[in-house]
Amino acid sequence: MVYGAGAVGGVIGAHLHGAGSPVTLVARGAHLAAIREHGLTLDAGDGRHRIDAAATDSAGDIDWTEDTVVLLAVKSHQTGAALADLRTHAPGDVRVVCATNGIAAETATLRLFARTYALCVMLPATHLEPGVVVAGCHPTPAILDVGRFPGGTDATTAAVAADLRAAGIDSLERTDIMAMKRRKLVMNLGNGVDASFAPGTAADELVRLAQEEGERVLAAAGVTLVSAEEDRERRGSVLRRRPDLERGGGSTWQSLARATGDSEIDYLAGEIVLQGRLLGVPTPVNESVVAATRALAYAAGPPRSLDADAVLRSL
Repeated sequence: MVYGAGAVGGVIGAHLHGAGSPVTLVARGAHLAAIREHGLTLDAGDGRHRIDAAATDSAGDIDWTEDTVVLLAVKSHQTGAALADLRTHAPGDVRVVCATNGIAAETATLRLFARTYALCVMLPATHLEPGVVVAGCHPTPAILDVGRFPGGTDATTAAVAADLRAAGIDSLERTDIMAMKRRKLVMNLGNGVDASFAPGTAADELVRLAQEEGERVLAAAGVTLVSAEEDRERRGSVLRRRPDLERGGGSTWQSLARATGDSEIDYLAGEIVLQGRLLGVPTPVNESVVAATRALAYAAGPPRSLDADAVLRSL
């Protein structure tokens, strides 16, 4: 089951379904209605594909078996509601794989489900139209490395990685998958800037400062973190951007573009703010990004409409 069939979950679910894996998509609202009526449309580098997978809005509709694996692919701030649904309807021994941004979903999931796994998502994708997800890379749409949380690998990680590879996705097992997800978190500290501020040298500087601050906080926390060079080596030339697509924005930009009224900024830059407060490490840059993105999301303001120079001056 793919819980959250938006940009990331929709692309993963579509490829798994296309490779013959039984998939049920969990979606909401107009997106779910469009999937039920017309199937999920996957816009890929080799054309548009109709994916006629089962779709629902609740885990209560799932026919649970001992082979069922939940791929949790909601936005980080939606994790609580998804887990509440799973807690009510899923077997206690179900395996939950967190394909989420940030590093908070795994701990929240482990509180409820002993068999918790983490997926490091490298998957440029867009979901702006109900019933449609767009894969940004071709022919390999994603790199999705997997590991058990808090660490290790097992038969489930082997099976998940094998199914993903069969679906045309690059996937390896990782004994310390959270080290990769923490590096991804540092990279995602640019998401709020990209979503909220006008592009330019000031915005680029704000991203640099936010990421440097994130590195300092994670170093103070004493946690494992793969280096930027290791991350670049893993990506290599695997993900090739489609030349037929205009560059849009990341997950936070998409939330603002769709005027959802919220975003996962509290689990990206906000995660660094939280960890800094726990450790007594100041995080003024990421606090400023969180405040700006929150305000823009709540007001349904246009993406990339704020002045990064103003934040830099305040810092």
